[in-house]
Amino acid sequence: MKTLLQCTLIGAVALSVSACKEGNSPFNQLPDFIQGDIQSSQYDGTTNDLLTGGLGASGLASGTAPTFDDPLNPTPEELRTLAIYNNYRALVDTVPGGGYGEFFGPQVGNGGEGLIAGEEHLAYMSVEGSEVPVTVMVQVPDTFDPDQACMITAPSSGSRGIYGAIGTAGEWGLKKGCAVVYTDKGTGTGSHNLTTNAAQRIDGTLTQADEPVQFRADLSDQERADFNAAWPDRFAYKHAHSQVNPEADWGRHVLQSIEFGFYVLNEKFGQETGNDRKVKKVLPKNTLVIASSVSNGGGASVRAAEQDDRGLIDGVAVSEPNVNPRVDTSFTIRQGSGPEITEHSRSLLDYTTALAVYQGCANIAPEIRDVAPLNATFNNFTVAENICNSLANKGLVTGATTDDRAADALRILEEEVGIQPEQNLLAPVHFGLAVAQSISMTYANAYAQAGVEDRLCDVSLAATDAAGAVTPLSGAQEAALFSASNGIPPSAGVNLVYDNAEGQPTNLAASASPSSSQPDYGLDALLCLRSLAVGTDVTSGAALSGTAAEMTDRIADGIEQVRASGNLQGKPAVFVTGRADAILPINHTSRPYFGLNQRVEGSGSKLRYYEILNAHHLDVLNGFPGIADRYVPLHHYYFQALDLVWANLADKQALPPSQVVRTVPRGDIATPLSAANLTPIAANPDAGDLILFSDDQVQIPD
Repeated sequence: MKTLLQCTLIGAVALSVSACKEGNSPFNQLPDFIQGDIQSSQYDGTTNDLLTGGLGASGLASGTAPTFDDPLNPTPEELRTLAIYNNYRALVDTVPGGGYGEFFGPQVGNGGEGLIAGEEHLAYMSVEGSEVPVTVMVQVPDTFDPDQACMITAPSSGSRGIYGAIGTAGEWGLKKGCAVVYTDKGTGTGSHNLTTNAAQRIDGTLTQADEPVQFRADLSDQERADFNAAWPDRFAYKHAHSQVNPEADWGRHVLQSIEFGFYVLNEKFGQETGNDRKVKKVLPKNTLVIASSVSNGGGASVRAAEQDDRGLIDGVAVSEPNVNPRVDTSFTIRQGSGPEITEHSRSLLDYTTALAVYQGCANIAPEIRDVAPLNATFNNFTVAENICNSLANKGLVTGATTDDRAADALRILEEEVGIQPEQNLLAPVHFGLAVAQSISMTYANAYAQAGVEDRLCDVSLAATDAAGAVTPLSGAQEAALFSASNGIPPSAGVNLVYDNAEGQPTNLAASASPSSSQPDYGLDALLCLRSLAVGTDVTSGAALSGTAAEMTDRIADGIEQVRASGNLQGKPAVFVTGRADAILPINHTSRPYFGLNQRVEGSGSKLRYYEILNAHHLDVLNGFPGIADRYVPLHHYYFQALDLVWANLADKQALPPSQVVRTVPRGDIATPLSAANLTPIAANPDAGDLILFSDDQVQIPD
C-alpha cells in the first residue's frame, strides 16, 4: 500500500484514492466520505506559505491586491494567493492603527513577515444523502509536534470558500503549531454560469467539461437551455441552489474535517510496520482539539460539539456564532433594568427578512439618519423615502410624514423583532452592503431546498450594468470568482436581480416594485421573502397558497433542521460576541444559546459567555472613519477566547465567569488602538459585570 505522503509530490499533485484508501482502522485509513483525489502541496515558508499565500504580513496589509499574469486564465497558485488575501482582509482590519501588527496579525508572536511553512491537503467530501461535494482542507505546519499534538477547526465564516477562516482560526492555530482543519461547510464560492456551463474545480480554475467541480445546478442540458432562453446570463450558486440545506450538516462537516485531519496526521507521523501499514500515533485521546471559527463557522463548530459522539472535540472557542437555538420560552432575557425579552431565539431568516424589509426606511429615522456613520455614503436617501412610502401604502408602517414612518420602521425592528439599540448605528452600513438582502435570498432558497429554476420570489443572480440591467459577467471577473466572491451575492460582480421589477429585470437595489412607481429596492421581492419566512402574507395577513405555501412549509422544516440543542456535553466553551452586532442580533443568537445551555446542562455547563461592548460583527469596517472612532476589534477577543480555552485544557486554568467586557473606544481613527482600549476578560470581574442565569432569566448588565 502507498501512504498519502508516498503518493504526494511537491506541488498540487493529485493522489489516487485507489492507491491510498486502504487501511486497517479509523484514523489511519482514508475516510469513506472523501471523494476523488486529494491535492497536496508543500510550502517552504519563504517563497510561499500556509498562512499568507507568500504575501507576508505586509502584503496582506497592502491595499494593492495580487494580480494574475493572464487575467482570463489564472493559475491555481495565483487563485489561492488572491483568495487568502481577500478572505483575510474581509474579516480582519489591516488599516494602520487598528491593532494589526500589534495585537494580531501573522507577524505577532511569529516574527518577521509571519510566513509559516508546512503541508496543505485539499479534497472533496460528502455527507450521507447528498451528492453535492463539500470542500475540506488540512494544513500541517512544520512546527507541528506529534508528541504534543493539537488541532483547530476552521469552518468558513459566512458562505465563504475553503480559505474563509484563514485569518481567524487559521492564523491562531498555525502560529500555535497546530494542524488546522478547514471546510467550506457545503456553501463556498461554487458558482455555475448557466449560459456557458462553466464551473469551478476544487482549485478555483474554471471548466466546462464533465468533471468534478464545486457545484453545478441539477439541470439537464434541455432544462438549462430552456432556462437560459427565458433568463439569460444568470448564475447558480452553491449555497443558494444546491437543493440541499447545507446548514443542517454543518456540524457533520466539521466532525468529518477532524477525522480527515487525523488521517493526514497519521499518514505523516504514524509508525511504520513490517507490512507497510501505518500504526496510529495521533489520536483524539492524545490530541488537544478545539472547535473554533467565527460567525457561520463558529455556529458550525458549536453544532459539531453538540453532535460529537466520538470524543473528537475537547473544547469550543467561537466568536459571534450563527446559532439558531431551539426555542425555549421557559426563560427570558433582560439587560439591566430594561424590559424582559420573551420573544427571543427567532430564526436567522425571520429577523434577517425583517431587517431587509424595514431597515431601508429606518435608515432615515431622525435619531439615526445623520448620526449613523457612513449612512449617506452607503445609502440613497431618496430610495429610503420611497421604501417608507411603499411600506406606508401597504399599511406596514404608520405616520403622516417620512420622519414618522422611518421612526415607526425603527420601532418595529427594536420592539417587535428584538433588535438591540446598539445595532442601530451600524445597521445602515449593512443595509447599504446588502447584507440582510443577500442572506434573505440565499437562506430562503437553501432552507426550501429550491433550485435556481424556482427563482424564489422572482430573485435571480447575474451581473448588471450601471443602469441595473442584466449583462454578461466579464471573463476576467468570472475567472477570479473563486478568489473574489464571498459565496453570497451581491459579490465580485454578481448581483441580486429582481426579475419582476418595473420595466425589466433589474439589480434589486435599483428596482421599482410593480406596486410602486418609484425605485423602492424591490420591496415586493423582500416582502415575498419575509412572507415565506413567517408563513403568512405580511401585507394582507392572509394564509399563503399554492407554491408559496409549499415553499414556506419547506422553509419551516429547513429551519427546524438547523436548530441548536444547547447541549455542549460538558465541554469547556467560550462565546465572545459584540453587543453592537448588526448581522446576528444577540437576543436571538448568543444570549438565548447561553440560556438554553443553562437549561439543558445546568450545573454541568462549562460554557462562558463574554459580551463585548463597543464591538460588532465586521471588524473590517473599523478601518473607516466614524466606525473606527466608536468600536474596538472583536477579533482580539476571539483570540483571547482561544487562549482561555487552551489554558483550560492544557494547563487546567479555570475559565473566567461570564461577563460584560467594558472596552474603551479610540475616539478618533487617527489615535492608534492601545492596550488601554482593550479591557481584558477578567478572571474576577466586578459583580456588576457578571452575566448570570437566575430565576429563569439570562441577566445581562447594562
